[in-house]
Amino acid sequence: MQITKENLTIIIVTIKSQNIIDDCLKSIDPDIKKIIVENSSDQEFIDSLKKKYKNIECYLTGNNLGMGAGNNFGIKKSNTRYVMILNPDTILKPNTLSQIFDASKDLDFAILSPISDNKHYPNYKIDKDSKQDNNDLFEVDQIDGYAMILDKKQFNDKFFDEKIFMYLENDDLCLRSKKDNKKIYIYSKSLISHLGAKAVDEKYFDQLEFSRNWHWNWSKFYFRKKHYGFIKAFSFGILVFIKSIFKSLCFLIINNKFKSKLYYYRASGFMNAALNKSSWFRPRLD
Repeated sequence: MQITKENLTIIIVTIKSQNIIDDCLKSIDPDIKKIIVENSSDQEFIDSLKKKYKNIECYLTGNNLGMGAGNNFGIKKSNTRYVMILNPDTILKPNTLSQIFDASKDLDFAILSPISDNKHYPNYKIDKDSKQDNNDLFEVDQIDGYAMILDKKQFNDKFFDEKIFMYLENDDLCLRSKKDNKKIYIYSKSLISHLGAKAVDEKYFDQLEFSRNWHWNWSKFYFRKKHYGFIKAFSFGILVFIKSIFKSLCFLIINNKFKSKLYYYRASGFMNAALNKSSWFRPRLD
């Protein structure tokens, strides 16, 4: 089977993304179905999107579900075989999807992705011991979550791990897919631009940085514990925890409150995961 405009739905999870999402949506073929999952109660935002764009469905979650749960919400609302998970801070090239459509013909895959147009920041990982070839379509081990097409039939309704609020939910999905002998591909003729960490309005910079540091360390511990065991997760993270506590105290002494809080949240993310607490921290975006 081949991906087409008719059997593809693009899912975009947003929160406070008004300043960035228009460039993303304008780059998508208007004939392709789109589902916006807004992780808030901002009715005005989704009403404005429905007025400006066709073939778009918009949903309010009422609270911040995170990336994994937000994507799962959109996937469940879709009625096509293929879904494309897309971040609002991405921009498609004019032929990004047409190239992907061509590559998907008779291709057995679980996950398929365009390639980043920035060669310095590749959006995939390959095991260093894996054999690589020079084909335009090549198999990889992991794909960054900002752009990935899923064949829903390959997953039996088990998509993103909703215990992960943000970070590594895509790595977890890819690793589970590889363990089940499913195929993950990059197509290098299909290009995509990713602005990076621009999905939320930058006026919330402090809260975003606190959230990123907390969740990055929580998610790293959880991911490692889930796939490799508690001991390995703890041994990988304990040194960062100790350094973060030390730096938080040092910055507190010199009255740099922002840096002190930053390292406190970094340590807190690790400690909460190590104590088997949920990924509860949420940035204040009001």
